[in-house]
Amino acid sequence: MPGSLRPLDPWDLLLTGPESGVLHVGLAVPLSGPLALTAPSALDLAGLAVDEVNATGGVDGRELRLVAVDSGRAPAVVAAEAAALFEAGAFDVLVGFHTSDVHRALERVLPPGARYVFTPPHEGGRHRTGVVRTGVSPANQHAAALAWLVRHRRARRWVLLGTDYVWPRAVHRAAHRALAGTGAEVVGEALVPFGPTDMGPLLDLVRRTRADGVLLSMVGRDLVTFNREFVRAGLDRRVVRLSGALEENGLYAVGGDGTGELYACMPSFASGGSGPDEAQLALEERHASRSGPDAPVVCAYARGLYDGVRLAVSPGGTRRAARRTPAARLARAEGLALREIPGLLTA
Repeated sequence: MPGSLRPLDPWDLLLTGPESGVLHVGLAVPLSGPLALTAPSALDLAGLAVDEVNATGGVDGRELRLVAVDSGRAPAVVAAEAAALFEAGAFDVLVGFHTSDVHRALERVLPPGARYVFTPPHEGGRHRTGVVRTGVSPANQHAAALAWLVRHRRARRWVLLGTDYVWPRAVHRAAHRALAGTGAEVVGEALVPFGPTDMGPLLDLVRRTRADGVLLSMVGRDLVTFNREFVRAGLDRRVVRLSGALEENGLYAVGGDGTGELYACMPSFASGGSGPDEAQLALEERHASRSGPDAPVVCAYARGLYDGVRLAVSPGGTRRAARRTPAARLARAEGLALREIPGLLTA
């Protein structure tokens, strides 16, 4: 992390003891697992948030420091480690970007009074006191995007494909309701384990059902693998794809899209269809100034983590966030860029 101190190792911190005058922010980021390709972006943007807060005097005169936890491991492992670290005083607040099965595990075991900000799109449902979700729920994220694609791309026959854990299952439930409301239909559905070794059966399902659209609820490396195989099979030229987890790192990893039929409904994109997102561009400029010309891309996950760190250390910020719902957005992949489609909510 050029331009800033690197995140502290939590176990080293416990050995030496927490520093006085420092507010320690636990950063649960997937350093391993299917979402690990997003870790460089996430670490850089979290570091930028900390640098900016420290440049204005920190929090009540206390310097911020990040304490890294690898949230790409098994949910029970991440949750047990984070709970032990919280109890031991390794960090004062936890900010996390990871899959929702890890999120659920953390909610179950964090000690009473622990503050935890979860930043990516989430699975919906209730959450415990002290936990703030800054992302968007499955229905809010997908319903308007699906309706737009049914109307404007004539995608009426849908296959739902995802990984078998809590977030994709919630996305599929929301998609069934949303598509029924448009007159479209679900003609196939499958949930697979993390790291599927053979995408052939999923591609066969798309062919066999004569689908017009595929809703993808895989993440990270698995989403990249599926999209590569989808293109190799020639299905990208006639079948619309929509993903609630496709961000800039994943788009780069698949080599971009030249068909105009790959869509994303993540909550932030680098530019919009009616002009640039000035706040996003300003963030990218500050990031490049801090980390240099080879800095990782500012992806939607990293942008959420940046906002989450700023929120977690702001006075009363977590209480304000509970009332805020991110706006629904839809973007089309154009080469290596995601371009927002304007007017989504009124389409």
